[in-house]
Formats: sequence, C-alpha cells, structure tokens
Amino acid sequence: MTRIVALGEREQIAGFALAGVPVAAADDPDAALAAWQALPSDVGLVILTAAAHVALAPVLSGDERRLWVVMPA
Repeated sequence: MTRIVALGEREQIAGFALAGVPVAAADDPDAALAAWQALPSDVGLVILTAAAHVALAPVLSGDERRLWVVMPA
C-alpha cells in the first residue's frame, strides 16, 4: 500500500496534517530537495506547493517512482 505526503511551505501544508496526511515542511528550495530525497519508498503520491514544484522541477521529470500533483495557487 502506498502513502500520500504533502511537501512544501509549512503554512500551506499544515491543513493536510489535520486530515492525517503526513507532511514534509520545506520552506526553501534546498529543504524541498532534501525532503523529496528523504521520502520513504512507500510514498506513491506527493502533494506539492507551487514553490516546492518550482524547486523540484529538475528532479520530478526523471523520477517515475511516484506521482505528484501541485496545489492550486
């Protein structure tokens, strides 16, 4: 079974934690990359903030292990 994780700026993903979704806070591009690389292998879907998407764009296209979606701005 795969899990869902929300990744991005703390203020924008905090609500997901209230719904039981694990969150990976990343308030800058380096933190977003570190959080992406630290995701457990059973994460199948990552909900990204717009800023996290921009920071991770270079690695997203080459990573077919998981799906990702960007939150609307």
